[in-house]
Amino acid sequence: MSAFADWDGSIADARRVQDALSARVVLRDGFVAPLRWIGGFDVGFEDEGATTRAAAVLLDAATLEVVASEIVRMPTSMPYVPGLLSFRELPALLQALERLPRAPDLAFVDGHGIAHPRRLGIAAHFGVATGLPSVGVAKRILVGASRMALHDMRGAFTPLRDGREQIGWLLRSKVRCNALVVSPGHRVSMASAPELVMRFTTRYRLPEPTRLADRLASRRGERVAGADPAVAADDDVDDDAD
Repeated sequence: MSAFADWDGSIADARRVQDALSARVVLRDGFVAPLRWIGGFDVGFEDEGATTRAAAVLLDAATLEVVASEIVRMPTSMPYVPGLLSFRELPALLQALERLPRAPDLAFVDGHGIAHPRRLGIAAHFGVATGLPSVGVAKRILVGASRMALHDMRGAFTPLRDGREQIGWLLRSKVRCNALVVSPGHRVSMASAPELVMRFTTRYRLPEPTRLADRLASRRGERVAGADPAVAADDDVDDDAD
């Protein structure tokens, strides 16, 4: 399917498209078990925002070895509009995905899944557009709040709600660090999302797929296939993502 359906290019119609595509999101586990390949995806910008820089990393799910990494640069086609990040970033992400030698069994996307005002953050949009199971891993809340305090214990999580609806989790992936906002994107259940993130989190705050993609997208790592491009790097840079 088209990533943007019949979008006419306007902000108002982008919101209509989000409403239509959000109805296609599947919140049931649809990934293979055991997972063989996992992917990380993130976007940064160059030339004062004029160039979009998308990064895709493919890892062996068992060893977390980097199998391939790709960077795509393309002219930025849309200014930043809160809540419409996927319309700005998704074209480059899809090109980066196409350059990988194989599609991942599960995609971790830097940004929100359904923890979004119209339940279609970039991880959900990515999942619906590609059909791939996806999870959103964001660094800050876009919408919603938690009613319970989050323990400062690795792996602790608490529901993130928008009104009465649960839209994700706040997850403490590393002690004494800010919580991550984790939400299913597509073909991943609410219950599985935090477990999947913790399964692939090592000693850093971010899970390995988005940590490495973040390094490449932000130009803090070099393009590497078959090796970790960011062994000794700090990964706690805050970026806006929805």
